[in-house]
Amino acid sequence: MYLHGLGRLLAIGLAAVPTATAASFAREPRQSNVGCGALTFAQVLPANAKIERVQPLEAGSTYGEGVEDLAYPINPTNLPALCAVTVRVASSATSSYRFGLFLPTEWNTRFLAVGNGGFGGGINWIDMGAGVQYGFAVVSTDTGHSSPTQNVSWAIDKPESKTDWGWRAIHGSVVLGKLLTQAYYGRPMAYSYYSGCSTGGRQGLKEMQNFPDSFDGVLVGAAAWYTNHLNNWVTQVASYNWPADDAKHIDWQLLPSIAPLISKQCDDIDGAADGIISLPGLCNVTFEELLCEKPGANQSACLTAAQTETLKNVYSDWKTPSGELLYKGLLPGSEQQMYTVLNYSDASPYGIGYARYFVLNNATYRLSDFNDSLVTIAERTDPGNSTADNYDLAAFRDRGGKMIMYHGQADGLVPTQGSTLYYDRVVEKMGGNVTATQEFFRYFMVPGMQHCWTTPVDAPWAFAGASQASVLGNDTWSVPGFRDAQHDILLALMDWVEKNATVDQVVATTWTKPTNTSSGVLKQRPLCPYPQMARWDGDGDMNNATSWSCG
Repeated sequence: MYLHGLGRLLAIGLAAVPTATAASFAREPRQSNVGCGALTFAQVLPANAKIERVQPLEAGSTYGEGVEDLAYPINPTNLPALCAVTVRVASSATSSYRFGLFLPTEWNTRFLAVGNGGFGGGINWIDMGAGVQYGFAVVSTDTGHSSPTQNVSWAIDKPESKTDWGWRAIHGSVVLGKLLTQAYYGRPMAYSYYSGCSTGGRQGLKEMQNFPDSFDGVLVGAAAWYTNHLNNWVTQVASYNWPADDAKHIDWQLLPSIAPLISKQCDDIDGAADGIISLPGLCNVTFEELLCEKPGANQSACLTAAQTETLKNVYSDWKTPSGELLYKGLLPGSEQQMYTVLNYSDASPYGIGYARYFVLNNATYRLSDFNDSLVTIAERTDPGNSTADNYDLAAFRDRGGKMIMYHGQADGLVPTQGSTLYYDRVVEKMGGNVTATQEFFRYFMVPGMQHCWTTPVDAPWAFAGASQASVLGNDTWSVPGFRDAQHDILLALMDWVEKNATVDQVVATTWTKPTNTSSGVLKQRPLCPYPQMARWDGDGDMNNATSWSCG
């Protein structure tokens, strides 16, 4: 009922939005804060939406909700001059969601929606802060509740709140965010974009699949798209490793010491012994090399035979007894982040919490009760309609949409191979031609990068992916020192959408201290569209991007 009203408003209010032209990225100045008052926005909102706050901000301001925002308690600082808006929307008789909107005084005529993380409920002001520095009008939703990212208990017996988290809050925020943007600037936007990682990646895929007209360009990282399989896989991984007094159990604190042993076996498959595993999918780990009983083994950095079986299970695909694939396993090289699925005394809340509060509405459900029948239940019910498993993207393609997906190959939370699975299924559904699919959808794997950002092995990881700027600072945006389409994947996507400049590579950066940009650039390396990879020329400086090429 509510979305029908929103759709009608959008059709009226945005009918004049032009198709993509060669619009300049240059910001178009607007007189500071004209119309930055509640009346400007309230008069165009539907009856189920109410203004909570409108505030004009001078350049250099800090804004957000601080610790009251349980998912995003850090506020962005040193903002450009802008108008900040917060709106609450009743999404049903028993649920509502909020969204925040930054409207910069110097607007680049473009709209950007940013995603969320985990099961968290909170407006992502920090990522909005990075987006508004480009000149975008930026929107973020709280997904319909208030909680940290790992808290799932809010969902029990609340189907409407699950729907808000699953898709409705992001969609409604995009619809109304565009409406308010047009009301404020008095003219239509030229282009619309999306950027999100993890749950944010899932949100972007889901919105693009359901509403292909929402965005001209979509940037999704480490997408947790296969909700009814992925979140159950997290619980399955826990079952491999528990109970804690079993001989098979691997203490999560042991995993970082195992990582170098894996790297030793897998590092140079790509022809470059640089401490970065670039082809983890081709590495056949010799588990005997990890055994404590091996002569000369470091007894504080080794595994028992039973423990190696657990690690083997974590790497392996999860299948039914009949051989049906349920989800892909983690890759060699992800050991230093495996603690995210192995360090809990019961199971990760991303898995057991999903089972308890989303699927079964049973807070007493235990890890010992789990089996793969829960996937069947989750597939049948898909709580919140959150799973983003539509592989037919023809509608998005045919309207000229472009999408870039990326995933760190050292991700220890959301398996990299899950993104590969999605991409391969899209290629198959769209006719089986990778080259044809790459005309509108490209996938980049990032060697050595963990979940969404950073690296434990000095791998180049920063390329302006979703939320990466927030790891570098409260007022950081793009890639400091390299704010161009060769190093910033969002700018590269914009060039693809607006200038038809195909994204053949993006150069990633890391610093001497990976998240400290003042420590000096350590390495740069191109990221390449799958199935290509970066290849070293054999004699150049491995730390220099010019010594590598895609092939």
